[in-house]
Amino acid sequence: MHNTTMLLIELGAIILGLGVIGRFAGRIGLSAIPLYLLAGLAFGHGGIFELSASEEFVAIGAEIGVILLLLLLGLEYSASELVDNLKTQYPSGAVDFVLNATPGAVAALVMGWGPVAAVALAGVTWISSSGVIAKVLTDLGRLGNRETPVVLGVLVMEDLAMAVYLPILTTLLAGVGLAGGSLSLIIALGTVGLVLYVALRHGRLISKAVSSDNPELLLLVVLGLTVLIAGIAQHLHVSAAVGAFLVGIALSGEVAENTHRLFAPLRDLFAAVFFVFFGLSTDPGNIPPVLVPALILAVVTVVTKVVTGWYAAQRAGISPKGRLRAGGALVARGEFSIVIAGLAAGVAAEIRPLATAYVLLMVIIGPLAARWTEPAVRALMPRLVRVPSGTAGQSPPAREEPGIPSGTTLRADSPTQP
Repeated sequence: MHNTTMLLIELGAIILGLGVIGRFAGRIGLSAIPLYLLAGLAFGHGGIFELSASEEFVAIGAEIGVILLLLLLGLEYSASELVDNLKTQYPSGAVDFVLNATPGAVAALVMGWGPVAAVALAGVTWISSSGVIAKVLTDLGRLGNRETPVVLGVLVMEDLAMAVYLPILTTLLAGVGLAGGSLSLIIALGTVGLVLYVALRHGRLISKAVSSDNPELLLLVVLGLTVLIAGIAQHLHVSAAVGAFLVGIALSGEVAENTHRLFAPLRDLFAAVFFVFFGLSTDPGNIPPVLVPALILAVVTVVTKVVTGWYAAQRAGISPKGRLRAGGALVARGEFSIVIAGLAAGVAAEIRPLATAYVLLMVIIGPLAARWTEPAVRALMPRLVRVPSGTAGQSPPAREEPGIPSGTTLRADSPTQP
């Protein structure tokens, strides 16, 4: 059969399958990400049936998926919001980094994968999934809870940290030596800083230049600009994902809202393709040897994320029940962990299957932790939940009344939704 014919058949089957999988995930109340990964494992190298004709096309679609994921994530925040969050949330961000990056780094070193793999696996275990968490908070009706801005603040800190972490990781993975690596890192961080400065000072001018009342023209201009900047960023060892993220930050106001509305369906499609491609590229036979480390990492990082949420909510004066809800909500990992593992697959072959198993576990555990952490701890350790959040020299415990501060938003139209 002609190669183009097979390409169309396989591509049509993949997209149709994604639709069926997404609908099924919605029916059972789960994120579709683990099912997308499982589908990729089933039809990739070493799976039940290997797709060959569409592999290159799907790889390009997966790259576009990462770019659109980060573009729309950047649209969630303005440069000024990122700076404000950095000023107020940096202690929580530091605790989040130490508690959740350390288990991944230690695991990589213990397994003998080397320091570069340790940096990569640290990122896999560190970053929570904004998409899954937004979906879970919406489903549980917690968007108005007092701890929700705290959860959002931690996620914003992680997103901002990615703009620094990914260039560092990309430079390390390039293996260009100490002098060349230092130069590449300076260029990468300088580029990130310059774009943030331009977005902060001249974001309105950029938005005005891009703005168009014609949806078709807006889509073409923003997509072209994003892919162009992503390509230039990757050439400078900043990572295409961060380039797209910075473009999203630079756009604001009505342009950002219109762009989000136009690109959300495209993001959902290509993000699903990305998760499937990651599964296609992973041999299922490589997962059993790393399943035990993945389970250990899952258990440890569930605890560390709950502690992170407790600390962040305590700083905001939230009561113990709200602190536990905040910690449980932060457990899920997803898109960023897969992106990082995909970048680092060449350093240690085991990173890809380990990350796949880990994300599968955490995407399933995440919604359960968000729902059951607080009642489970209340049942097992009632005294802990009753401890007042105010101590000598601190403000009294906050009430559990709902209400997100003015200006705080949390979109739930993520690629994890059916």
